[in-house]
Amino acid sequence: MEIALGFIIAIFIAITGVGAGSMTTPLLILLLGMPTRQAVGTALIFGAAVKILTTPLYIARRQVDWRAFGFLLATGLPGVLIGTLLLQGFKSDLLTAFVGFTIVSIATINLFRFSNITRHDRTPWLAAVGLPIGVEVGFSSAGAGALGALCLMNMTTMVPAAVVGTDLSFGLVLSTVGGGIHAAMGDLNTPVLIKLLIGGAAGALAGGLLASRLPSKKLRLVLCVALVLLGGNLCWKGVSDYWKTQAQEVTVKK
Repeated sequence: MEIALGFIIAIFIAITGVGAGSMTTPLLILLLGMPTRQAVGTALIFGAAVKILTTPLYIARRQVDWRAFGFLLATGLPGVLIGTLLLQGFKSDLLTAFVGFTIVSIATINLFRFSNITRHDRTPWLAAVGLPIGVEVGFSSAGAGALGALCLMNMTTMVPAAVVGTDLSFGLVLSTVGGGIHAAMGDLNTPVLIKLLIGGAAGALAGGLLASRLPSKKLRLVLCVALVLLGGNLCWKGVSDYWKTQAQEVTVKK
Protein backbone atom coordinates (compact mmCIF):
# COMPACT_ATOMS: atom_id res chain seq x y z
CA MET A 1 0.00 0.00 0.00
CA GLU A 2 2.68 2.54 1.05
CA ILE A 3 4.87 1.81 -2.00
CA ALA A 4 1.89 2.29 -4.32
CA LEU A 5 0.99 5.56 -2.60
CA GLY A 6 4.54 6.86 -2.95
CA PHE A 7 4.59 5.93 -6.64
CA ILE A 8 1.27 7.63 -7.46
CA ILE A 9 2.00 10.79 -5.45
CA ALA A 10 5.47 11.18 -6.99
CA ILE A 11 4.03 10.91 -10.50
CA PHE A 12 1.59 13.76 -9.79
CA ILE A 13 4.37 15.87 -8.25
CA ALA A 14 6.63 15.34 -11.28
CA ILE A 15 3.89 16.14 -13.79
CA THR A 16 1.94 18.93 -12.05
CA GLY A 17 4.24 20.26 -9.31
CA VAL A 18 1.40 19.78 -6.78
CA GLY A 19 0.83 17.14 -4.13
CA ALA A 20 4.01 16.74 -2.05
CA GLY A 21 2.31 17.78 1.19
CA SER A 22 -1.32 18.42 0.30
CA MET A 23 -1.79 14.93 -1.13
CA THR A 24 0.51 12.87 1.11
CA THR A 25 -0.72 14.01 4.54
CA PRO A 26 -4.46 13.30 4.11
CA LEU A 27 -3.79 9.95 2.44
CA LEU A 28 -1.54 8.87 5.31
CA ILE A 29 -4.25 9.84 7.80
CA LEU A 30 -7.29 8.49 5.96
CA LEU A 31 -5.85 5.32 4.41
CA LEU A 32 -3.18 4.31 6.92
CA GLY A 33 -4.72 5.75 10.09
CA MET A 34 -1.51 7.60 10.94
CA PRO A 35 -1.66 10.26 13.70
CA THR A 36 -1.83 13.76 12.24
CA ARG A 37 1.48 15.07 13.63
CA GLN A 38 3.29 11.96 12.43
CA ALA A 39 1.65 12.21 9.01
CA VAL A 40 2.78 15.84 8.59
CA GLY A 41 6.38 15.02 9.55
CA THR A 42 6.51 11.96 7.29
CA ALA A 43 4.96 13.90 4.39
CA LEU A 44 7.55 16.68 4.72
CA ILE A 45 10.51 14.29 4.53
CA PHE A 46 8.93 12.41 1.63
CA GLY A 47 8.26 15.66 -0.24
CA ALA A 48 11.86 16.80 0.28
CA ALA A 49 13.18 13.49 -1.07
CA VAL A 50 11.03 13.66 -4.22
CA LYS A 51 11.93 17.31 -4.86
CA ILE A 52 15.65 16.67 -4.46
CA LEU A 53 15.43 14.36 -7.47
CA THR A 54 14.04 17.12 -9.71
CA THR A 55 15.38 20.43 -8.35
CA PRO A 56 19.03 19.94 -9.49
CA LEU A 57 17.83 19.77 -13.11
CA TYR A 58 16.36 23.27 -12.84
CA ILE A 59 19.49 24.57 -11.12
CA ALA A 60 21.69 23.11 -13.87
CA ARG A 61 19.51 24.80 -16.50
CA ARG A 62 19.77 28.14 -14.64
CA GLN A 63 16.00 28.14 -14.13
CA VAL A 64 16.11 29.29 -10.50
CA ASP A 65 15.83 33.00 -9.63
CA TRP A 66 18.10 33.21 -6.60
CA ARG A 67 16.99 36.74 -5.73
CA ALA A 68 13.34 35.71 -5.45
CA PHE A 69 14.40 32.52 -3.67
CA GLY A 70 16.29 34.60 -1.08
CA PHE A 71 13.31 36.85 -0.32
CA LEU A 72 11.01 33.84 0.14
CA LEU A 73 13.48 31.93 2.29
CA ALA A 74 14.32 34.87 4.56
CA THR A 75 10.87 34.73 6.16
CA GLY A 76 9.82 31.22 5.12
CA LEU A 77 12.32 29.49 7.42
CA PRO A 78 11.10 31.26 10.60
CA GLY A 79 7.57 30.49 9.42
CA VAL A 80 8.29 26.75 9.33
CA LEU A 81 9.45 26.86 12.95
CA ILE A 82 6.34 28.80 14.00
CA GLY A 83 4.05 26.39 12.14
CA THR A 84 5.71 23.36 13.71
CA LEU A 85 5.31 24.80 17.20
CA LEU A 86 1.67 25.66 16.50
CA LEU A 87 1.10 22.06 15.46
CA GLN A 88 2.14 20.80 18.88
CA GLY A 89 -0.50 22.88 20.67
CA PHE A 90 -3.65 21.38 19.10
CA LYS A 91 -5.67 18.37 20.17
CA SER A 92 -5.42 15.54 17.64
CA ASP A 93 -9.04 15.74 16.41
CA LEU A 94 -9.04 19.52 16.02
CA LEU A 95 -5.63 19.27 14.40
CA THR A 96 -6.99 16.84 11.81
CA ALA A 97 -9.86 19.24 11.04
CA PHE A 98 -7.51 22.24 10.68
CA VAL A 99 -5.15 20.32 8.38
CA GLY A 100 -8.12 19.25 6.25
CA PHE A 101 -9.38 22.84 6.05
CA THR A 102 -5.88 24.03 5.12
CA ILE A 103 -5.62 21.50 2.29
CA VAL A 104 -9.04 22.49 0.93
CA SER A 105 -7.97 26.16 1.00
CA ILE A 106 -4.60 25.46 -0.66
CA ALA A 107 -6.19 23.36 -3.42
CA THR A 108 -8.85 26.02 -4.05
CA ILE A 109 -6.25 28.79 -4.22
CA ASN A 110 -4.16 26.67 -6.58
CA LEU A 111 -7.03 26.70 -9.07
CA PHE A 112 -6.19 30.36 -9.67
CA ARG A 113 -3.09 29.13 -11.48
CA PHE A 114 -5.39 28.35 -14.41
CA SER A 115 -6.47 31.96 -14.79
CA ASN A 116 -4.59 34.76 -16.50
CA ILE A 117 -2.67 36.81 -13.96
CA THR A 118 -1.44 40.35 -14.56
CA ARG A 119 2.32 40.13 -14.05
CA HIS A 120 4.36 42.85 -12.34
CA ASP A 121 7.85 42.74 -10.88
CA ARG A 122 7.28 43.00 -7.13
CA THR A 123 10.00 40.56 -6.10
CA PRO A 124 10.77 42.22 -2.70
CA TRP A 125 7.14 41.65 -1.70
CA LEU A 126 7.87 37.92 -1.65
CA ALA A 127 9.40 38.43 1.81
CA ALA A 128 5.92 39.33 3.08
CA VAL A 129 4.34 36.10 1.82
CA GLY A 130 7.24 33.79 2.71
CA LEU A 131 6.28 33.82 6.41
CA PRO A 132 2.65 32.61 6.06
CA ILE A 133 3.72 30.03 3.48
CA GLY A 134 6.36 28.74 5.90
CA VAL A 135 3.77 28.57 8.69
CA GLU A 136 1.44 26.53 6.43
CA VAL A 137 4.25 24.11 5.55
CA GLY A 138 5.28 23.61 9.19
CA PHE A 139 1.67 23.20 10.30
CA SER A 140 0.21 21.03 7.56
CA SER A 141 3.09 20.13 5.17
CA ALA A 142 1.05 21.83 2.39
CA GLY A 143 1.47 25.23 0.76
CA ALA A 144 5.00 25.58 -0.62
CA GLY A 145 4.10 24.28 -4.09
CA ALA A 146 0.67 25.83 -4.63
CA LEU A 147 1.03 29.14 -2.79
CA GLY A 148 4.68 29.60 -3.69
CA ALA A 149 4.06 29.21 -7.41
CA LEU A 150 1.00 31.47 -7.30
CA CYS A 151 2.97 34.25 -5.58
CA LEU A 152 5.91 33.90 -7.95
CA MET A 153 3.61 34.17 -10.96
CA ASN A 154 1.82 37.20 -9.53
CA MET A 155 4.80 39.12 -8.10
CA THR A 156 7.52 38.46 -10.68
CA THR A 157 7.93 38.38 -14.44
CA MET A 158 9.64 34.97 -14.50
CA VAL A 159 9.10 32.54 -17.32
CA PRO A 160 7.10 29.43 -16.28
CA ALA A 161 10.18 27.19 -16.06
CA ALA A 162 11.86 29.62 -13.67
CA VAL A 163 8.70 29.79 -11.56
CA VAL A 164 8.70 26.00 -11.22
CA GLY A 165 12.46 25.84 -10.55
CA THR A 166 12.39 28.59 -7.92
CA ASP A 167 9.30 27.17 -6.27
CA LEU A 168 10.79 23.67 -6.15
CA SER A 169 14.00 25.00 -4.60
CA PHE A 170 12.04 26.96 -1.98
CA GLY A 171 9.82 23.97 -1.22
CA LEU A 172 12.83 21.66 -0.97
CA VAL A 173 14.46 23.79 1.74
CA LEU A 174 11.23 24.26 3.71
CA SER A 175 10.38 20.55 3.52
CA THR A 176 13.87 19.53 4.61
CA VAL A 177 13.99 21.94 7.55
CA GLY A 178 10.38 21.33 8.59
CA GLY A 179 10.75 17.57 8.25
CA GLY A 180 13.96 17.66 10.29
CA ILE A 181 12.23 19.56 13.10
CA HIS A 182 9.31 17.12 13.12
CA ALA A 183 11.70 14.14 13.10
CA ALA A 184 13.60 15.61 16.07
CA MET A 185 10.29 15.85 17.93
CA GLY A 186 9.47 12.23 17.14
CA ASP A 187 6.79 13.04 14.55
CA LEU A 188 8.07 10.59 11.92
CA ASN A 189 7.07 7.07 10.88
CA THR A 190 10.33 5.68 9.48
CA PRO A 191 9.05 2.28 8.20
CA VAL A 192 6.24 3.97 6.24
CA LEU A 193 8.61 6.66 4.97
CA ILE A 194 11.03 4.06 3.58
CA LYS A 195 8.22 2.34 1.65
CA LEU A 196 6.94 5.70 0.35
CA LEU A 197 10.45 6.55 -0.86
CA ILE A 198 10.80 3.24 -2.69
CA GLY A 199 7.63 3.95 -4.64
CA GLY A 200 8.42 7.66 -4.87
CA ALA A 201 11.77 7.13 -6.59
CA ALA A 202 10.13 5.04 -9.30
CA GLY A 203 7.22 7.49 -9.53
CA ALA A 204 9.50 10.51 -9.95
CA LEU A 205 11.30 8.75 -12.82
CA ALA A 206 8.03 7.70 -14.47
CA GLY A 207 6.55 11.18 -14.00
CA GLY A 208 9.60 12.77 -15.57
CA LEU A 209 9.18 10.57 -18.65
CA LEU A 210 5.43 11.28 -18.86
CA ALA A 211 5.64 15.03 -18.17
CA SER A 212 6.13 15.98 -21.81
CA ARG A 213 3.41 13.63 -23.05
CA LEU A 214 0.49 14.31 -20.71
CA PRO A 215 -1.61 17.51 -20.41
CA SER A 216 -0.27 18.79 -17.06
CA LYS A 217 -2.86 21.59 -16.76
CA LYS A 218 -5.78 19.19 -17.04
CA LEU A 219 -4.15 16.76 -14.64
CA ARG A 220 -3.49 19.59 -12.17
CA LEU A 221 -7.14 20.63 -12.38
CA VAL A 222 -8.30 17.07 -11.66
CA LEU A 223 -5.81 16.78 -8.80
CA CYS A 224 -6.93 20.08 -7.24
CA VAL A 225 -10.57 19.00 -7.31
CA ALA A 226 -9.60 15.66 -5.76
CA LEU A 227 -7.64 17.47 -3.04
CA VAL A 228 -10.66 19.62 -2.20
CA LEU A 229 -12.71 16.44 -1.69
CA LEU A 230 -9.86 14.73 0.20
CA GLY A 231 -9.29 17.72 2.46
CA GLY A 232 -13.02 18.07 3.05
CA ASN A 233 -13.21 14.43 4.11
CA LEU A 234 -10.29 14.97 6.49
CA CYS A 235 -11.89 18.09 7.94
CA TRP A 236 -15.19 16.23 8.50
CA LYS A 237 -13.34 13.36 10.18
CA GLY A 238 -11.63 15.74 12.60
CA VAL A 239 -14.83 17.59 13.47
CA SER A 240 -16.88 14.41 13.94
CA ASP A 241 -14.14 12.85 16.11
CA TYR A 242 -14.07 16.01 18.22
CA TRP A 243 -17.82 15.93 18.87
CA LYS A 244 -17.73 12.21 19.64
CA THR A 245 -15.00 12.86 22.21
CA GLN A 246 -17.00 15.71 23.72
CA ALA A 247 -20.11 13.52 23.94
CA GLN A 248 -18.14 10.74 25.63
CA GLU A 249 -16.69 13.19 28.17
CA VAL A 250 -20.19 14.47 29.01
CA THR A 251 -21.44 10.88 29.43
CA VAL A 252 -18.54 10.02 31.75
CA LYS A 253 -19.18 13.10 33.91
CA LYS A 254 -22.84 12.12 34.29
